[in-house]
Amino acid sequence: MTHRIVVLGAGYAGLLAARRIADGVDARVTLVNAADEFVERVRLHQAAAGQRLNRWPLEDIVREAGIELVVGRVTGVDAERREVVVDGGHVLGYDKLVYALGSHADVESVPGVARHALAVATATDAAELRLRAAELAARGGVLGIVGGGSTGIEAATELAETYPDLRVRLLAGPEPLGWLSPKGRAHVRRVFDRLGIESTPGALVSEVREDRIVLADGSDVDVDATLWSAGFRVPGFATEAGLECDGSGRIRVDASMRSVSHPDVYAVGDAARARAHGGPELRMSCAAGLPMAGRAARSIIAELTGDTPKPLRFRYYNLCMSLGRRDGLIQFVHGDDTPRNAVLTGRTAARYKETIVRGAAWVVRRSPYVGRRGKPVPGGSLAV
Repeated sequence: MTHRIVVLGAGYAGLLAARRIADGVDARVTLVNAADEFVERVRLHQAAAGQRLNRWPLEDIVREAGIELVVGRVTGVDAERREVVVDGGHVLGYDKLVYALGSHADVESVPGVARHALAVATATDAAELRLRAAELAARGGVLGIVGGGSTGIEAATELAETYPDLRVRLLAGPEPLGWLSPKGRAHVRRVFDRLGIESTPGALVSEVREDRIVLADGSDVDVDATLWSAGFRVPGFATEAGLECDGSGRIRVDASMRSVSHPDVYAVGDAARARAHGGPELRMSCAAGLPMAGRAARSIIAELTGDTPKPLRFRYYNLCMSLGRRDGLIQFVHGDDTPRNAVLTGRTAARYKETIVRGAAWVVRRSPYVGRRGKPVPGGSLAV
């Protein structure tokens, strides 16, 4: 009987896992995704600034790999019956499930965000932000951006560079840029000054209204629109299905990416709470998602071919951040993701980041690293 493997989500992690499983073992692999295209999520701030991105139809990507594509939104997972429900009532049975549904902007934690704020977590978000930013720039309006992480900083710098007449106000948390080294923080501040970005450190937001952002101390920041980039959430299907999850709904997995409560379920990417073997807990990022996907695929291949799954071994090397099209920051880090003193900045960093982003998209679309029956072929791997 043909083994049924269902992969939920065709982001970086899900698409890579599906391709490697299909290439490594004889099984029926079905990929489920809400949209019919692979979206380079790490470029959405560019799309929001009006830049044209490549379009990658999923059908073209999966056809040569022999993967069945189901375009539809997941509405439920039944872990006991081993079934996935897709909108329209379509039910998919599985023998093994790879859960890679990723994350979305957290618009529920603070009052007013869901109603009044924009986001940049999906292609639809980016399209809406593009229209609003262009409209604001035409009249010298103010865009308030809440969140001082990479998403907020990349969006702020990209939009400020593209629209010099747009006033950008960035509201960061209690430790703005605290995850960077002193050199890294200094460079970001210089870029803010050059682009005219107003930064408000230590701003705790208690409410978002149509024309203002209300802070915890009772003060207001006047804006014409708000972009919310202060955190992400994962879908609740795993928790509802009874899988063991952390408080945020991320599936707890072992070092082979297998659910600690349901051995027929693997989780990768933002939806997984994972720790590398002998290494740090992995943060939500493309840098961690790709190795997790590669390890999950190899674990499934090993299980189906009678081998013993190996644990993920992973360490961080750097954090890449674009600061517009002509500047960037490469923050080199220790293996546990804490910052080193070394950084790259300017055009060199921008080119470095672009190379990394192109490479990630190429890997998930082509993935020529694992041959039939799990035999490696030349080319190396991002997953270990």
